[in-house]
Amino acid sequence: MRTTAVAGAVAASFVLVACSGAMSEDEIIATARAIHESVITIDTHDDIPSNFATEEVDPGVRGDRQVDLPKMREGGLDAAFFVVYVGQGERTPEAYGAAKAAALTKFDAIRRMTDQMYPDQIELAYSADDVVRIHGEGKLVACIGIENGYAIGRELGLLERYHGLGARYVSLTHSGHNDIADSSSPRERLGDEEEEHGGVSEFGEQVIEEANRLGIMVDVSHASRQSMLDAARVSRAPIIASHSGARALADVSRNLDDEQLLALKENGGVVQLVALGAFVKEDPPEKEEALDALRQEMGMGGDFAGWSTLSDEQRAEYRARRREIEEMWPITVADFVDHIDHAVGLIGIDHVGISSDFDGGGGVQGWRDASETFNVTVELVRRGYSEEEIRALWGGNLLRVWREVERVAAEMGAVGTTG
Repeated sequence: MRTTAVAGAVAASFVLVACSGAMSEDEIIATARAIHESVITIDTHDDIPSNFATEEVDPGVRGDRQVDLPKMREGGLDAAFFVVYVGQGERTPEAYGAAKAAALTKFDAIRRMTDQMYPDQIELAYSADDVVRIHGEGKLVACIGIENGYAIGRELGLLERYHGLGARYVSLTHSGHNDIADSSSPRERLGDEEEEHGGVSEFGEQVIEEANRLGIMVDVSHASRQSMLDAARVSRAPIIASHSGARALADVSRNLDDEQLLALKENGGVVQLVALGAFVKEDPPEKEEALDALRQEMGMGGDFAGWSTLSDEQRAEYRARRREIEEMWPITVADFVDHIDHAVGLIGIDHVGISSDFDGGGGVQGWRDASETFNVTVELVRRGYSEEEIRALWGGNLLRVWREVERVAAEMGAVGTTG
């Protein structure tokens, strides 16, 4: 406790120097190190393959993936939401059954990592207090988020089952509309028009209410603009955007514009700004052409949904070749923190957080994988953020929202917190 207190005092003194503009690079790094070691760093979006936590994809071995346990330790990334992602497909009983099976496979994989393979290194958190406790015990923290409400199909009761398995946020959509809400990225191959429901559907409102009752955070990343605004209005609890950027800085449909950010603040929620290059900075035409050619060559088609069809070896090749292209038109940690600056300036420090979308396309120069997580804190210190502010950005705000979601669930008479 004394060491942490001293580190905090040292960091605070350095930040005061930084604000006066007199800080050297060595002092910036020393300050950042002290702060980074004293806060709980939470990344709210890390993707996994279906064969995660097997001999083929062993999270305890430092490998080609952007997030594994050694890299988390190296970079000081304390907690990660490992994502149960199911790509949008047809809305038939057979397709819903396949989506459910795919989701359960990933739940099993995450729990295999925490319960069987590495219980001495990482533990699954079922509550915000669990995150704090597990971190205090010196272990890494695993959390679970569901990406794409398509995983529940039309079976509302599945949400309670997923909650029992550890799911603590659910995103309404992914690429393509579903029964819950319209997506920010309609898919022609699925027969999507620009809008289907005009935002959140009637069934989607039931999903949001059930998520509120259970204590699952409602995630609006990938949702259409109107779906996001509807969710902010309908939800009794604060919502999150688990991996989104600021549209004012990168005008892409996946990012949130200023009106959406203000609605999220009004709701009491938090936007987890994402370090995915295409959402951080708009690409020049030459870079877009090079990336499109790479996707076509790799058989991914014209949209990122093709990522799920690649093998681990193909994904490693794609990342390596994409990195070569990106180095010609670099997008950096500084560009990423510009999004944090914008959001903090607009809606305040209490409603902003950090995410990577690692192993799902995320990464910028300086934060390519979990081992480089410290570089984000360095850039925040360089810009004059205090220890208290950095603590809020790296996880404090997310934990506040999570606790409020738990409080609302308790008022609504939710089920137990563990499965």
